[in-house]
Amino acid sequence: MSAHPLGSVREVRAFVRSRRRVSPSLSDRYTSGFMLALLAAVLGRPLSGAVEGLAGQADLTRMGAGVALLALSLAVGLAAARALGPVTLPASDAAWLVLTPLDRRSVLGRSARVLALVALVAGGLLGLGLVAVLGAPDQLGWRLVGALVLGVSASAGGMALAVLGQASQTWHAWLSVALVVLLVVAVAAAFGPVRAPLAAVAGAPVTAVAAAASGAALFAALLVRRAWTMLGRIPARSLLAASTRAGHVATAAAVLDPGALAWIAEDNHWRGRKLRSARWPSMPAPLAMAWLDWVRLARRPGRLAVVAACAALPAVLAQAGGGSALVGVTVLAGGLAVAATGVSGTRRDQDNPALARLLGVGTRPAVLARALLPALLSGLWIATALAAAGLVQPAGVGALWLFGPLAAPVLAAAALRMARRAPVDHAMPVIDTPGGAIPTGPVLWALTGVDLALVGCLPAFVALTAPPAGLAALLAAQAVTGAAVLVTYVLRARPARPR
Repeated sequence: MSAHPLGSVREVRAFVRSRRRVSPSLSDRYTSGFMLALLAAVLGRPLSGAVEGLAGQADLTRMGAGVALLALSLAVGLAAARALGPVTLPASDAAWLVLTPLDRRSVLGRSARVLALVALVAGGLLGLGLVAVLGAPDQLGWRLVGALVLGVSASAGGMALAVLGQASQTWHAWLSVALVVLLVVAVAAAFGPVRAPLAAVAGAPVTAVAAAASGAALFAALLVRRAWTMLGRIPARSLLAASTRAGHVATAAAVLDPGALAWIAEDNHWRGRKLRSARWPSMPAPLAMAWLDWVRLARRPGRLAVVAACAALPAVLAQAGGGSALVGVTVLAGGLAVAATGVSGTRRDQDNPALARLLGVGTRPAVLARALLPALLSGLWIATALAAAGLVQPAGVGALWLFGPLAAPVLAAAALRMARRAPVDHAMPVIDTPGGAIPTGPVLWALTGVDLALVGCLPAFVALTAPPAGLAALLAAQAVTGAAVLVTYVLRARPARPR
């Protein structure tokens, strides 16, 4: 092999490619290029029309909420990058190339290029969103270019900061500071008196926009250069852990069972922790089994804080001009997601029912006791979200917050059904449609639990999307539906089978 490190990596990858049995042919590459060109031709006209529609003054009443949503999206992207690595390798490369004497920066070059492409696409979307929020009173082209530069600078700088955080604990702390700053900016933009400053920013001259874009690009370039320098210094243990985690996520999501992601997260949380013995609570056996979920949730105050903060998202969407349908769907979907955070014990019981058998607890009492925590969480979250949304809407929401406790039994039953569902049955048939093949196994697995929520929350959805005059009738219908769905689900519950 060549003595130069970069040449060595190239020769190794060329040797691996030469031993592969299947390699993309010229026709495969031509087909991929043709499909990309066709997609660009189809989306080009709608995108150009949407860009031309961005010209003009923006609505000041919605500007703060729009900036808050952009800041939240950037914060979510940074958090996801930090959780995934962000620098990862395929299983084969992580197994032997990382630990070889090859130049590590050259080994990670392909992953770095993928991250750069992701940052470029995310930055373009951020730039378009910034123009849509702030508007373009004049010179749409130059303002669009400035916004795109700002968006790409923010995404590239954030990705570089995530790479630096993977290589150094000091930079990891700065990444946490950046996340806190973005969250503070989002809260201040959504609920603070920022109409005058945002109006000044939206009406700034093009020269000021160019200066801001140049400064942001320079700062992002410095971060990217520093990240490229530190790329070869990322510890092997961090790379192997991130690559293993990403491989498990990809395998569970695409090949085996997406439900395994919950098991992976739960096992990673408890692995290596020291647990102390505690006295069994003096309460009935079904409630004692369910009490473990309450204790598990109390030991994670960070998760509770994130869940409570997310209750303001429907209010931000309402302030940003989101329609009642979008706000209603967000409220109900958020309530179902919150309810799913309190069913870890049910998932354990379904996988291994030994504890219930040792305590002599039947399936129905156990399921009913497990439903208390998700019902409480979802009911409080929906009521808080609707109350917060009523504060930012001129007409308010009136008594719509009552749908929180009334829809809680349905969402608890749906979350329990999601936790007790079996793995994906990949042996089910695949249906060929004009839009492509649809595997019925993953589709039915994904709809399990969601279908129960859709049927049981129909009165609440009607009231939230189009508030009618007869609100009392819908409240009564939701109360009856919620109780009926939970009781029916508990009565139809079957004992778990060991897997």
